[in-house]
Amino acid sequence: MSKKAVSQSELENWVDSVIQGHKTYGVKSKQDKYDYGILENASQLKLDYDVTIRSPKFLFLPAVESIASFNRENAKYESEIENEAFVVFGVHPYDVVAINQMDTIFSQPNRDEHYMTRRNNATIVAVDVQTPSEDVFAGYMGTATVEEGFDVLVTRIGDDAYLIDAATEKGEKLIASLSGANDADDSDIQSRADVWEENKNKLRRHELEVEPSEWPELLKKSVESPLWEEKSEKCFSCGSCNLVCPTCYCFDVQEDVNWDMKSGKRVRTWDGCMLTNFATVAGPHNFRADKAERYRHRYYRKGAYVPEKIDGEIACIGCGRCINACVAKIANPVEVMNRLAEEK
Repeated sequence: MSKKAVSQSELENWVDSVIQGHKTYGVKSKQDKYDYGILENASQLKLDYDVTIRSPKFLFLPAVESIASFNRENAKYESEIENEAFVVFGVHPYDVVAINQMDTIFSQPNRDEHYMTRRNNATIVAVDVQTPSEDVFAGYMGTATVEEGFDVLVTRIGDDAYLIDAATEKGEKLIASLSGANDADDSDIQSRADVWEENKNKLRRHELEVEPSEWPELLKKSVESPLWEEKSEKCFSCGSCNLVCPTCYCFDVQEDVNWDMKSGKRVRTWDGCMLTNFATVAGPHNFRADKAERYRHRYYRKGAYVPEKIDGEIACIGCGRCINACVAKIANPVEVMNRLAEEK
């Protein structure tokens, strides 16, 4: 696969050429924050952002989507699957890890064709972090850098120098317009290695004292911890921590019937385990009505249940979005795990 060393202007020309030929998302300014949006030209793309409001999860699992339509009159029922190729620029390494974790979840038995079709249509251009966010702790989670799981990786290796690395056939096609650019040499590769080592230390804004691999066993011993009641007393059950999390994937499905009472759509929407009625079933019975139980469940889901499902992989990538989004300031996984370790 190709590795190219390019200047800022060559990078921008390449991004513009991609935009001309593809539906292209990228990270853009949104007042004093950053978020993903459709790119119209390279000048809109921000590669030195700290963290995006939303993770790129919404590109593969939209917050609201119609997954089927039906008509009782002619007994017609059809799946609705979005099938359009697109490129997404500027995905940070920790979000690449989250996307790959979602790929594993949604491709397991009972494969989700809606998610997987979007995922297979996507070309992911990752970018190494230039500006760590105030709450990131990816350096502790092993997600500050990635060497796979993307199609192209862009790394700033100097004031006017970038290394562009194609990792897949899709990535190779995407950088075809850079065929005239210089191939990266050993010095460029070493410069990227230096950036990776630096980022593994810089992306540690909260000090985690418990190895992620120890989370499952620690949680098994902490079912009766007073922390769950103590922290949850301040919880508003707003679900913000769920909504901004790149690895939360729970959803609800409802039938949206038209006024003719014969036709309609089946609609899927995001759901969250911190919301009051998340565990309400027929009856109605809510088997997790207590706020402390919901708060505890969220951490068990991240540090115990998902690892059991996918070979020990922790469902937290250290992006810090939950810490920033929580108005009650109780959603910091680092604080929770450090406190549980102190209790043992």
